[in-house]
Amino acid sequence: MVHIDLSYQGKLHCQAVHGPSGAILETDAPVDNHGLGQSFSPTDLVATALAACMATVIGIIGQRKGIVLDGMKISARKIMSSEPPRRIKSIELDLSMPLSAEHPERALLENAAVGCPVHQSLHPDLEVVMHWQWNG
Repeated sequence: MVHIDLSYQGKLHCQAVHGPSGAILETDAPVDNHGLGQSFSPTDLVATALAACMATVIGIIGQRKGIVLDGMKISARKIMSSEPPRRIKSIELDLSMPLSAEHPERALLENAAVGCPVHQSLHPDLEVVMHWQWNG
C-alpha cells in the first residue's frame, strides 16, 4: 500500500506528497474549468499515468527479455467530453518503439501495454486509442 498526502493550496491548486519517496506533485485546474493551467490537471494525470504505466510494463518485459528499449516514447492526448458530466472521453496514445515492426516480441510488448494496471483500471466507456510506430 502506498500512502499519498494531498493538501489543497487554494486557487484550485493542490499539492500531493508521495509517502515512500517524499516526491511532490502539484496540480492546477485547467483553463477551461476555472483554473490557470499552471500545472497538470487531475485528468491530465490520468493520461500521464496511462502512458507511464504502459512504458513501465513494456520496460519490464524488455528487461526480462534483454530487449533494449532506450528511446521509447509515448505521446498522450486527453480528450474531454463536450456533454455533461465532465469526464475524459478518450485518450489517444502514439507509441514510438525503437524496434523493427518485425521484432519477434512485438505482440508481447503490445499486449503488455494493453494489460498495464492503469489501462485495466479505467472505466470501459473511456476509449483508449493506441497508434504504434515501429522504428527499428
